[in-house]
Amino acid sequence: MRYFLVAGETSGDMHAASLMKGLLAVDPEAEFSYFGGDAMAAVAPGMVMHCRDLAIMGFWEVLMGLRKILRNLKTCLRAIEDFQPDVVILVDFPGFNFRVAKACKERGLPVYYYIAPKVWAWKERRVERIRAYVDRLFIIFPFEVEYFRGKGIEAIYEGNPLLDELNISPLAAGESEEFFALHALDDRPKVALLPGSRVQEIRATLQRMGDLSVDYPDYQFVIAAAPSISVDEYAQVLDEFPDLAIVHGDTPG
Repeated sequence: MRYFLVAGETSGDMHAASLMKGLLAVDPEAEFSYFGGDAMAAVAPGMVMHCRDLAIMGFWEVLMGLRKILRNLKTCLRAIEDFQPDVVILVDFPGFNFRVAKACKERGLPVYYYIAPKVWAWKERRVERIRAYVDRLFIIFPFEVEYFRGKGIEAIYEGNPLLDELNISPLAAGESEEFFALHALDDRPKVALLPGSRVQEIRATLQRMGDLSVDYPDYQFVIAAAPSISVDEYAQVLDEFPDLAIVHGDTPG
């Protein structure tokens, strides 16, 4: 089969890469085309656009970047038309992916949504779009089965990919000493700092996060850096707050 996937963020790239591996296990002749990142590219060729070129956050940023969003959408739909997939798989990233889903539905293409938007917490009106545009919805929280059933949508739950990644992490394997040594971590209690995988949100939040290392010196604050973002983006705050630690490209999605 031919699969077109859209993953617009680092976490989506990692989860989509795992999905591609699973698809190849049951469909060795699978062909892929995708908007994604380095993790997906490591599984199979077929990248149309890198996810780092898709991510935009904030009201004003979206407004100012509207032309770019529409251009990316046009590129995506043209790539889908050229590739002629058997199914389109959308991974989270609802702001962009609902537009793709609507266009694909209008073209008669099957649309699968992997990792449903958290509509039970934010923008519940998006349920109507899921019902209208999505043929199969795959979820990662067991309680979502009943939630979506109550909305007239039969969602499919097969587990949470993040838990799978945690189960094979060095810490789960009892290799914490090696992991700590590799990333220059000491024996203080750890607090993970998660500034996100978009340059805009990293720049907006990391300075405030750095202040915590000064306010609470008995704890070691560790930045979980997104593998798709250059370590240079973190350099300024690391220079300003030398007690901060960073783990780059070695954290579960």
